Amino acid sequence: MIDFSLSDEQKQLRDLTREFTQKEIKPVAAEYDKKAEFPTEVIKKAWELGLMNVQVPEEYGGAGLGVLDDCLIAEEFGVGCTGIGTSMMSNMLAEGPLLVAANEEQKKKYLGQMVEEFSFSAYAVTEPGAGSDVAGIKTNAKKVGNDYVINGQKMWITNAAQAKWFFVLTYTDQEAGYKGMTAFIVPADTPGVTVGKHEEKLGQRASDTRGITFEDVKVPETNRLGSEGEGWKIAMFAFDHSRPVVAAAAVGLAQGAMEESIKYASERTTFGVPISKHQAVSFMIADMAINVEAARLLVWKSAWKTDQGKPNTLEAAFAKAFAADMAMKTATDAVQVFGGYGYSAEYPVEKMMRDAKIFQIYEGTSQIQRVIIARELFRKK
Repeated sequence: MIDFSLSDEQKQLRDLTREFTQKEIKPVAAEYDKKAEFPTEVIKKAWELGLMNVQVPEEYGGAGLGVLDDCLIAEEFGVGCTGIGTSMMSNMLAEGPLLVAANEEQKKKYLGQMVEEFSFSAYAVTEPGAGSDVAGIKTNAKKVGNDYVINGQKMWITNAAQAKWFFVLTYTDQEAGYKGMTAFIVPADTPGVTVGKHEEKLGQRASDTRGITFEDVKVPETNRLGSEGEGWKIAMFAFDHSRPVVAAAAVGLAQGAMEESIKYASERTTFGVPISKHQAVSFMIADMAINVEAARLLVWKSAWKTDQGKPNTLEAAFAKAFAADMAMKTATDAVQVFGGYGYSAEYPVEKMMRDAKIFQIYEGTSQIQRVIIARELFRKK
């Protein structure tokens, strides 16, 4: 049987997040964007309400919610501000590898920490010369006694300056290709870890993005995730948990842009009638609604499959690719509906258009999602 209804608990979670977004995020979104300031106070309120780290299992102090539950939260945050939302969701991205590969001691220590105290973590994989081509990373870890010594650079790391620990992907055997990658948990205060300057960005400016340098950083063997050579698999499996959530945030942004368009088109008049009466405008908004609903269903299916313990690599790529491209188009069309006003920072759709672009780039570009989709389709042959 197929059932698209939410449980009472999920409705309550969605409504709680929606209320929080309306009261705490929307009123300050433009100001945080303008100043490119990290929204610590807003995020702390969300953490206190239990709207962060929701996938951490109950045995480690978390809510033990599913990926679909996390998607409901991400979509509502996305309606308000995806810059602030990304700052909150990034914990989940770093926690994902631990959910799929950490041992009991690591989960208790690092996942438990995220719910016991207001703190952040960061996913450190991308490098100056390795984005979509993850196998092109240069960061390496050499075994020295019972420790590993890590050297290298990471780039575009969300929450780098706030994180208490990083998920770090390295090579322990460069000649083995992706099978020579190994993952580590690296505390941010480890000697040799240097966080770089704040990056000025086009959009999602409330999100803090920086580089990280690892210079002779020594971590104990107990901080290794899984075995040597399993890093690639761990990093990729984590995307099954995170990509539906990122796609859900894109849906939220598009939902917000559509709502603003409906409101504006109902109030703005030309030729004696609201512009919503003009087919050229109303059809644009109708297309927004079609695409938002289609993207939401793709997100829900990809999240549901993960929650059911089923492989969702293909569905997660569907959701991420479609939702990212859809968000960019919807935000661009919203600016068009607003006309000259849409190009002004006085109205929210200008910010939404800038914020939307990164969804086509981070967590795997729209082109990489198509590579994954094609690979999965032909593998089934």
